[in-house]
Amino acid sequence: MFGALGFNLQVVVTWVLKPDAWRLKPEIIIQMPLGLYISVPFCRSKCTYCNFASDVFSRTLFEKYVTRVSDEISSAEQTSEQMGGLFERTVDSIYVGGGTPTLLDVTQLERVFVTIRQTFDVQPDAEITVECAPGTISDEMLAALLRCWVNRVSLGVQSFVDREAASVARLHTRNLVLADIQRLRAAGISNINVDLIAGLPHQNRSSWEHSLNELLATGVPHASVYMLEVDEDSRLGREVLAGGTKYHAHFVPDEDLTADMYEIACERMNAAGIKQYEISNFARERFESKHNLKYWTRQPYLGFGVDAHSMLLLRSGRSAIRFSNPDSLERYLCAAPKSCMPISAEQAFEETFFLGLRLNRGVDVKRVVEQFGAETMRSISRIIEELVRAGLLEHSSQKIRLTNRGRLLSNEVFARLIANLVPA
Repeated sequence: MFGALGFNLQVVVTWVLKPDAWRLKPEIIIQMPLGLYISVPFCRSKCTYCNFASDVFSRTLFEKYVTRVSDEISSAEQTSEQMGGLFERTVDSIYVGGGTPTLLDVTQLERVFVTIRQTFDVQPDAEITVECAPGTISDEMLAALLRCWVNRVSLGVQSFVDREAASVARLHTRNLVLADIQRLRAAGISNINVDLIAGLPHQNRSSWEHSLNELLATGVPHASVYMLEVDEDSRLGREVLAGGTKYHAHFVPDEDLTADMYEIACERMNAAGIKQYEISNFARERFESKHNLKYWTRQPYLGFGVDAHSMLLLRSGRSAIRFSNPDSLERYLCAAPKSCMPISAEQAFEETFFLGLRLNRGVDVKRVVEQFGAETMRSISRIIEELVRAGLLEHSSQKIRLTNRGRLLSNEVFARLIANLVPA
């Protein structure tokens, strides 16, 4: 699998005693290029559905934030050593997300990229993505993106219907989105992702089909389609749960309609050659997100900025470690300590399943057995067969993958698998 993805690998074999009842077996440590994530939490307006650690802040904080992020990037090797992680200087993907990174001044964004290249060896063919809100890519910013070797842009469109976008505090229009796509292509950036959300206020099948038609007509090679999350972590979610009318909550489609719209998107995208490769992501051949694939295949990455997360293999060879920054801008600027969580063999097994199942190709049974042992696979064989009978999983001798219905109920599938995990 790794060779097919084009990684430069160094293989180190160590002996690892698995905790509890996990057996003694050799563990192969594969050192590969890092992915870098840089969080920019600044927004022009806070979208009502958003549950991320981003918000509207005074521009006076931007310079202080960029200085703090740049210092954190420069200290990446020391931080990795303090955490006990294997530090790799070579980088093959960079993702600048938010928030809206293009709200930064041109010089501020360029300073972040200069610091990255001073600290890491960025491969010539690295995928370099910046998230942009339509309408924030000025001519000066577009020129800066090119100077920073950005070759992929992700546009937070959410809907091509102006009324729907406005209902959740998006500040762009359909025409502005199309103009930005045209400008990006004219500048030489054709690797473009467009985000859509199924389940926005005022949305119905007809308006959803309109957004899908508009997306497909643009010819972008990548699309992300999410179903609206209704939970306590966003203003819109709280209002929906309370049965209120603020934020157009009473115009949010019900769960069944939202699921239907997601399924319509899957059918339309696949038929148009933008193939689904992950629960929420679709791409033409060779345009899958290299950076996001690192998350789903448990490859190492470092995150910088507010609420940024990292995962590195441990120098000791014992599994991996995850650590993250505070989700408060104030605490981050004050250099509050990172949260740290070593990953046990059991947790690594869980992650292998619920991250691997997000991908359409599923979980490679042979690789799981090689890494964790046949007894561990047998510990969840009963629940796997139950999920197969329920039409949520497909199981062959080589792969375990979600069915179309299983993707709609993926959180339930993951929860049932983890709840039934028993160390061999």
